[in-house]
Amino acid sequence: MFKHDKKKRPDTVSVILDDRAVDLPAGVSVAAGLLDIGEIISRTSPSSGKPCAPHCLMGVCFECLMEIDGVKRQACMTEAREGMVIRRHLGPEDKGDCP
Repeated sequence: MFKHDKKKRPDTVSVILDDRAVDLPAGVSVAAGLLDIGEIISRTSPSSGKPCAPHCLMGVCFECLMEIDGVKRQACMTEAREGMVIRRHLGPEDKGDCP
């Protein structure tokens, strides 16, 4: 749906996502940056165990809740910055961590 102009490469920031280095577009939220690189799943639902993805991208739904630099916060409300450490809540060991 949203694509970069292939003639113009966006500036990027390097972050650690779930223990691996990835580059996200600079100047966008963590949620938008992850969607841009094809990382659709933001967390696993604590009640159903099903994968969730960012929904509203404006801070209302909490579907993009992630641990960013050691603090649980909404990825759609947090701008991607160089060196961030991002941990999504994807496994059963994280079931109690999300609302």
